[in-house]
Amino acid sequence: MKNRLLSSLFLTLTLLLSLQMVAQENNQLRGSEMCAKGKQLRADLSSIGLRSPNSPRHKFDVLNYDLDLDIFHCYTSPYPRSFTGSCLITFRVDSTLNSVELDADNTSLQIVSVGMNGTSFSHEDNILTVSLDGTYHTGDTAHVFLRYNHLNVIDYAFNVGNGFVFTDCEPEGARKWFPCYDKPSDKATLNLRAKVPLNVKLGSNGSLADSVVVADSLWYSWVSVDPISTYLMVMTSRVNYNLDIVYWHNPDNPSDSIPMRFYYNPNENPAAMEQMIIPLTDFYYSLFGDHPFEKNGFASLNPQFQWGGMENQTLTSLCQGCWYSSLIAHEFAHQWFGDMITCATWADLWLNEGFATYVEALWTGEVSGQQAYIDELEGNAAYYLSANPGWPISDPDWATNPPGNDVLFNYAITYMKGSCVLYMYRYVVGDELFFSSLYDYANDTENFRYQTATIPDFIDKMNQSTGQELNWFFEEWLYQPNHPVYDNSYSFENMGGGLWNVHFYTEQVQTGADFFIMPVELKISFSDASDTIVQVMNDINGQGFTFQFDKHPVSLTFDPHNQIILKQATTVVSTENQAITRTFLYQPEPNPAGNTTIIPFDLAKAGDVNMIVRDLTGKQCYASQLKNLAAGSHRHNINLSGFSNGTYIVTMETSGGTMSAKLMVIK
Repeated sequence: MKNRLLSSLFLTLTLLLSLQMVAQENNQLRGSEMCAKGKQLRADLSSIGLRSPNSPRHKFDVLNYDLDLDIFHCYTSPYPRSFTGSCLITFRVDSTLNSVELDADNTSLQIVSVGMNGTSFSHEDNILTVSLDGTYHTGDTAHVFLRYNHLNVIDYAFNVGNGFVFTDCEPEGARKWFPCYDKPSDKATLNLRAKVPLNVKLGSNGSLADSVVVADSLWYSWVSVDPISTYLMVMTSRVNYNLDIVYWHNPDNPSDSIPMRFYYNPNENPAAMEQMIIPLTDFYYSLFGDHPFEKNGFASLNPQFQWGGMENQTLTSLCQGCWYSSLIAHEFAHQWFGDMITCATWADLWLNEGFATYVEALWTGEVSGQQAYIDELEGNAAYYLSANPGWPISDPDWATNPPGNDVLFNYAITYMKGSCVLYMYRYVVGDELFFSSLYDYANDTENFRYQTATIPDFIDKMNQSTGQELNWFFEEWLYQPNHPVYDNSYSFENMGGGLWNVHFYTEQVQTGADFFIMPVELKISFSDASDTIVQVMNDINGQGFTFQFDKHPVSLTFDPHNQIILKQATTVVSTENQAITRTFLYQPEPNPAGNTTIIPFDLAKAGDVNMIVRDLTGKQCYASQLKNLAAGSHRHNINLSGFSNGTYIVTMETSGGTMSAKLMVIK
């Protein structure tokens, strides 16, 4: 991955100045916690129809919404919530149809008329059924024009009060202020035109196309050329809003600049965040690629928006006065993970919130050092372990039957545990593969960028990008509840002649969850004050390992760096010597490798081993016969200086069978 981290002195000074200002914050809550609390307070999901992730099964795909709203009278007392509007929906037909069903909340919206390809309608049980002027077939494009009224009701999606008008849609509130197909997997572009008084500033998704004065009115036109899920569509406005605009310049192409708009209330001061947004964007750009959109921004609201933030595409909503660095870092991370790539269903929400919470910790590490990053993730794990309600991060049934917001946006599970899964994924594959695989995911223009993703889609991409099969890891941590509880023991055996065996035995004893496969690190300390780290793959429950050393071991520490961050464990000295229970070939270290790699493996019994490396055509590139190896753990070095870049298969042949592992060579 191309390294585009901050390099100029100017940007470094900017970062230091912004951090000095951020240090003065009084907020005691993390950005992820504020996000979770706010989303738990939103209206719960209504029933959701069957929707195949990334392959919509409904009969049409919305391409564009064109909204024209007259909200002029909403800004003056008594601040009515009623307005008139029109919605032109352009859609592509995916299956033969002569009518379309849209989401439109009956208590909020009154449909007045339909036009263009729509001929008549019925509106019952929050479903707007529009009859079309003929039968449309796969690939056809049609247009339905709707005139409607928003009623003077409190629906928590279209919010009015004291000179404010703003929308707030997650999880499925867009249907309360315009007719739409209100599912996260159906993205569409948006044109929004709104009539407001002259003293109102109004922001929305995308770029400001124009703002035209007509008599005592101001007409704003916002255009988003990038597709948006309906829950991320937004309109935010206020009488006498303050607006600052700063520009982020692409470090690799300074002429490429992105406006960052900051809307804020009187007596607020977002200056620290305006300065932080530049190095923050640089940092995210260095990790995940280009800033996804033509603009971005943040808007602080009024007390009707009680908690945290909402990552509306290109215009994040913030609670009143909430100009906090962790909240900005969390919500801004969503522009890549949540907005550019959006969860296809609510069963896939981890792809939004787990990612933003983890990236929030990465920013902490960038600002305050690696230990601060580790401390934050260990704090996340501790919160989960103390507050775990006992359900998984994702249940596939939630795609069609989503739970309440207290489950969907549960802080311990969706945010805290979700971030820790990414922390452990980094441990499993190593830093280089971790960051390159996330970069590949964010920059996959064919399957993900500006599209939606399911968790299985993401897993497939990680398998492809790393060259490893990682289903075992993601499936156990995302689809199983709870976490492993380890009951470990070890012993030291004097073999004579200065040789010592270290025996280690591990067993998982948790209830309410199946066995968790994980690579396990052990730190073995010796009488000469030295120590060594060994890693084994714990892939069956009740498993023993043996290691031989030519010096006296004095202690063993299980998972010394707390890499398996979601766990409970006890480790005691045993009076029994437990031997290795199986033969196993581990992933090469490192992988990808440059000029050399190490092949770790275990032998359950003594014998010969043939180690062979072949390219993908089957051509043998390396072979070595290892004679008379003792039972236990071994590490075999291979010189790769004569290898070309590419993917290879490492094969270990023993008397008990053959095992293989993938090796990527990148020089």
